[in-house]
Amino acid sequence: MAQRERDPVTGRLTTGHEWDGIKELATPIPGWWITVFLISIAVALLYLWLYPSFATTKSLEPGVLGWSSRQELRDEQAMAAAAQGPLRNRLVATPLEEAGADETLRRFAQAGGRALFNENCAACHGVGGGGQQGQFPALLDDDWLWGGKQADIIQTIRHGIRNEDADSRQSAMPAFADTLSKDQIAQVTDYVLTLSDASKADSRTSLPGAAIFKENCAACHGDAGEGGRDMGGPRLNDAIWLYGGSRDAIMRQINNPRMGVMPSFATRLDEASLRMLTLYVHGLGGGE
Repeated sequence: MAQRERDPVTGRLTTGHEWDGIKELATPIPGWWITVFLISIAVALLYLWLYPSFATTKSLEPGVLGWSSRQELRDEQAMAAAAQGPLRNRLVATPLEEAGADETLRRFAQAGGRALFNENCAACHGVGGGGQQGQFPALLDDDWLWGGKQADIIQTIRHGIRNEDADSRQSAMPAFADTLSKDQIAQVTDYVLTLSDASKADSRTSLPGAAIFKENCAACHGDAGEGGRDMGGPRLNDAIWLYGGSRDAIMRQINNPRMGVMPSFATRLDEASLRMLTLYVHGLGGGE
């Protein structure tokens, strides 16, 4: 057996490998590293034994401790429900108007409603209820299609808008491109633009679009564009426009209207949660 070469500089043995005059030293792995490696293996095996770590052919192996994150969440939810139970029951038993005036219930509903809103509503209406221009309405202003009182808001949350729920809010604007000419649509657009301009109150009645509006639009939007909550007709005499207030945007809406859909939350949330969400939305600033 040939004797292994020792490096003259470091005094360590070499492996016998050489690249361009550079010889590889035979440096062993430190003992502490091997110790830590073996301990890591032991800890991993212990974890596999104690906790659910791998799936069998039928289910996840629960481990000898029987712990699971799902059960931990259920336990925490049960504890929270038990702690909140008296206030939740009191909130359900109290009329909404009285609950909003009760400082304890109001603060409880605001805290819970904020969490519920962020989880269920913020994706469309934005965090804080600011809405998304051209997509979803803001809840911070006083522009309410079906009313901004607490009873109106909970009805909308409970059953939604234009969905399969038999009690959902329903309204539909026809596509006037099928019934009016291009000139008539242009004329009624020009008239609608004057409804939010107080300086044109005296002159707007003489516009050719006034008669078209009265015949085709006033039944839902009101004679002066004040809106119609029974029909869900939005106001046209203010500066709040979901789909844009420019001439082109209004004309597009008249030609081929866009109408949003909101899901029903009656089957998703319990009565206490519906009330918390209602009081939170009502308190955003636009409630009546």
